[in-house]
Amino acid sequence: MRDIKDLSLSGLEAKLKNWEEPAFHARQIFSWIYKKGAADFSRMSDLPADLRKKLQDNFYLFGLKLTKKLESKDGTEKFLFALKDKNFIEAVAIPEKNRMTGCLSTQAGCRFACRFCASGLGGFQKNLSCGQMLEEALYLKNHSRYKKLTHLVFMGTGEPLDNYENVIKAIRIINSPDALGIGARRITISTCGIIPGIKRLAQEGLQVELSVSLHAADDKTRSEVMPINKKYPLKELITACRGYIQKTNRQITFEYILMQGINSGLQNARNLIKILKGLGLVKVNLIPANPIRELKVTPPAEGEIRFFRDYLVKGGLQVTLRRERGEDIEASCGQLRLRHAQK
Repeated sequence: MRDIKDLSLSGLEAKLKNWEEPAFHARQIFSWIYKKGAADFSRMSDLPADLRKKLQDNFYLFGLKLTKKLESKDGTEKFLFALKDKNFIEAVAIPEKNRMTGCLSTQAGCRFACRFCASGLGGFQKNLSCGQMLEEALYLKNHSRYKKLTHLVFMGTGEPLDNYENVIKAIRIINSPDALGIGARRITISTCGIIPGIKRLAQEGLQVELSVSLHAADDKTRSEVMPINKKYPLKELITACRGYIQKTNRQITFEYILMQGINSGLQNARNLIKILKGLGLVKVNLIPANPIRELKVTPPAEGEIRFFRDYLVKGGLQVTLRRERGEDIEASCGQLRLRHAQK
């Protein structure tokens, strides 16, 4: 059987046509799935009974199994799901004042082994399908205690641009007014710096937000922290980002996780100003590292964090300082999945 969420609206219309069913039923089905939160096809009461039976016989609605749920004192909720093949993925609900952001995984595991991230421990397992990513979003929308979803970030386990086609397909359905209807500018793709993917994304005509994990501003340090830098070094990455900004006229956010003794010194700040100041539409998002004992990563002292931020601001960069959410439930990418695998 096939996951019905792998079908776009036009794909579902084509399937109905093949069944000699009216195409307008596709929008009704989309509404039941993405707006009304139907748990099975039998509840789609405005569809003919024979069509509901065909759907039941040929498709399934949900395939993820909730294995564990953790709630943080700051309101963050983290969900661990088992796939049918026994791999595990994570999704996170992050509440803020007037918004609820869902953080979605795009792969089971990750092949890029960034030093600060637990996702790559254990290596790459598989790409998630479009339907599996949509199911993560639907679960957060329907089953988190907030019962809403205003923003989405593809920033969980895995590298989104390494699963490009499925991620873009999922985004187009999420953005569709017939489905979740979340505006493109409320959707963020985070990448470790896959240059071909950045170039492809610039041609999509999607007004999504792009976030680039930088974490160091010289090749030696970045290659130590992010092995992908050996394939796509900083000069080439910054050139690709400049091209993206020129093509889309969209701002890029550069994520910079501050790690004690690795990338948080004065020279690191100077290097960061040097490579970013001429790009124009950029923002730096500083994030003190979330301690991960397996990776021996710790955040700098509070004074060092403030000094680094203030130095960048004086250097002409737009800077935000973001605190990690859900630290008490190990909400950073891959941590819950890692703990479960170690049992």
